[in-house]
Amino acid sequence: MTTTKKISTQARLGFKTGEHIVYPSHGVGRITSIEEQEVAGFKLELFVISFEKDKMTLRVPVPKIATVGMRKLSEAPVVAKALETLKGRARVKRTMWSRRAQEYEAKINSGDLIAISEVVRDLYRSDAQPEQSYSERQLYEAALDRMARELSAVENITETESVKMIEQNLQKGPKRGAAKVEDAEDVEAEAEAEIEPDMEAEQAA
Repeated sequence: MTTTKKISTQARLGFKTGEHIVYPSHGVGRITSIEEQEVAGFKLELFVISFEKDKMTLRVPVPKIATVGMRKLSEAPVVAKALETLKGRARVKRTMWSRRAQEYEAKINSGDLIAISEVVRDLYRSDAQPEQSYSERQLYEAALDRMARELSAVENITETESVKMIEQNLQKGPKRGAAKVEDAEDVEAEAEAEIEPDMEAEQAA
């Protein structure tokens, strides 16, 4: 039999009820309460975390917090570095897309705001650049959403405002402005670099 009760002391391991936190695989959530469950005579304390946008609630055992990587919202210096990262030049490895996609997913689910900002920067396309593929767009939007939610919680602004802030910083980066011929050439060279290893693999097979 399982019994559950809310704990009156609403703080554990530096986390307290009502505050926003970052859970790596789900992004920003809010601790709504701390519960104690008794299962077969054993007592277990749980953080109850609500992810309002996803309409989801997680119950995470207090001792597991370090293991799952749950953390407080980023401090101002980290936020500033993430926004500065957006202004940098996109760093796209000359490897197959499937491998890069896995790396991007790992960064998004790391819960690290800087790593997430790198994904946003690398997958961003201005109006002057070629459109993204469906899978690129999905990953870009996932990273943008994670970053926007945390900025929204840290800066106490709406997600719409935080997305605008992110896009403004992206547009300050190199090759983000007016259309440039080299943008298209870079993309074509990139595509050729990806196609060649695939062809070699097929010939080897």
